Amino acid sequence: MSAGSRVAVVTGGAGGIGRAIAARLQRDGLRVALWDLDGDALAKAASALPGDAAIGVRVDVTDEASVQAALQTTLARFGALHVLVNGAGATGPVADVTDCSVDAWQRCIDVNLRSVFLCSRAAVRPMLDAGFGRVVNLASIAGKEGNPSMSAYSAAKAGVIAFTKSMGKELALTPVRVNCIAPAVIETPLLQQMTAQALAASLAKIPMRRAGTADEAANLVAWLASDACSFSSGATFDLSGGRATY
Repeated sequence: MSAGSRVAVVTGGAGGIGRAIAARLQRDGLRVALWDLDGDALAKAASALPGDAAIGVRVDVTDEASVQAALQTTLARFGALHVLVNGAGATGPVADVTDCSVDAWQRCIDVNLRSVFLCSRAAVRPMLDAGFGRVVNLASIAGKEGNPSMSAYSAAKAGVIAFTKSMGKELALTPVRVNCIAPAVIETPLLQQMTAQALAASLAKIPMRRAGTADEAANLVAWLASDACSFSSGATFDLSGGRATY
């Protein structure tokens, strides 16, 4: 199967990393459905991609019915699904555990972890039907190390890493591969949700002394979404400027 006949869904597709991933996958020949809750940003992101091989689908990735509706819209347009990139996310509350509200904690878990479960569960059957599948989850270095005052985000991303391991093993004897990337700080609008103190502390931990770029993340995702990634599943690939040690 050529890349040109494949279809990818990118959740959080209107965001910085999501847009870069969608653009890279389209350059590789894939047709792309951008899934996002922000309707205005979604329309702009979809219209910025050339040709008619991209659509924007407004969806709440934390809601099962909304995810199923978005899947049906995508299948109706493109007829198949081969690649899912779970890129939707939010940093959530920046507060010590004792000061973090239950609602803020739960919302962060829902956006960063529940969404990965719902979208992955929905995508697997079409991938198996197509005889090819790649699921790429966006975790975070915070899921390995735990960022102070970001317990909800760190816990959610640790969950994404564990979920990737489990699902990768479940599907190891199928044509579907499941992997994730664990970025450190990436230059996107998401950084605006962090305090200056938290951002400075994160950058100080990176040996390269800089943030990564959305294009660097997109390049790694593109490989994980391709035929070339054939013997890796359930794995976590660091994108940390030398920060990660395990």
